[in-house]
Amino acid sequence: MLYLDAAATTPVRREVLEAMWPYLTGQFGNPSSHHTVGEAAAAGLDAARKDVAKVLGCRPGEVVFTSGGTEADNQAIKGIALASDGPKHIVTTAIEHPAVDESCDYLARHHGFRITRVPVDGGGLVDTGKFADALGEGAALCTVMYANNEVGTVQPIAELAALAKEHGVPFHTDAVQAAGWETVNVKALGVDALSLAGHKLGAPKGCGALYLRGRLRTEPLVHGGGQQRGRRSGTENVAGAVAMASALTLAEQQRPQVAQPVAELRDRFIARVLDGVDGAILTGHPTRRLSSIASFCFPGTSGESVLLELERLGYVSSSGSACAAGSDEPSPVLTALGIDAEVAQTAVRFSFTASITDAELDAAAEAAVASVATMHRLG
Repeated sequence: MLYLDAAATTPVRREVLEAMWPYLTGQFGNPSSHHTVGEAAAAGLDAARKDVAKVLGCRPGEVVFTSGGTEADNQAIKGIALASDGPKHIVTTAIEHPAVDESCDYLARHHGFRITRVPVDGGGLVDTGKFADALGEGAALCTVMYANNEVGTVQPIAELAALAKEHGVPFHTDAVQAAGWETVNVKALGVDALSLAGHKLGAPKGCGALYLRGRLRTEPLVHGGGQQRGRRSGTENVAGAVAMASALTLAEQQRPQVAQPVAELRDRFIARVLDGVDGAILTGHPTRRLSSIASFCFPGTSGESVLLELERLGYVSSSGSACAAGSDEPSPVLTALGIDAEVAQTAVRFSFTASITDAELDAAAEAAVASVATMHRLG
């Protein structure tokens, strides 16, 4: 069985398990406790915070450990918006992750915020002109996904963040899918907040991190003992923080060596599928896309049926976001790209880790072509 759903989650790396193991066993203490067991845990937590800060290019005190990307998005968006004295207006895009969309909708329903969702073109790129126009109306926050988890399109985050800075609007990016493939250095990107999730990088589920610029005002979502400079109270998950730091560090170390070779394999895979399936549609931008994602619509089929046939042949992939699995509705991301709702329901996404080989992807392309052909014969 070849796993091609890495955008949903990745297997835990052995190095990460080894790094976190001491904090699940002998060094199990509460990092707020003032004794040797607690101090050992606190030292591990501090080291993890420094490691994440090193990758992000920020100060350790600007790193908040969370339960994952969803919490990080919620804390950034709700926290910054609710602490702002600016206009009750949030600028985002039409293709955000549900964690961002639902956070914005919550602020609209319960706090009177107005939400502007800037449209994207057929490749999924944000319309920078309309983005700038929306910022010109004033805003408490803008939030733009770095790389889309369904179609892989990578946004020009540094350019968009610079526009936000010109208008004095804090800028958050959900970098959950981009980490490990694109730079997440916050100084290079010019962002004020950035969300990460460990399980996309080889850490266990349930650990994440959020960069919040030091002087940025934010209202905490979780109140309590004031841990993490009061930005996220609660006894810290030390083992999870260590896992997050270890996975992020390893991913960043390998990124310069793997991103381009994997992108070349991805492009060969895309070409073989498009050549082999009449009418197949590549979704997302043809070139400005993550090295790790190839996504298609196969008109005249059912995406779920293609997935079942692929799994029968030994290949596990998905129809898009794992957060929307089981929904009968077409993907809002695909319809925002201008894809007809009926066609959007034929979507199949292939996403892979850096360890993928050319032989594996060649075989997967053949399986994809064969699976679609089978569905056409049966349909």
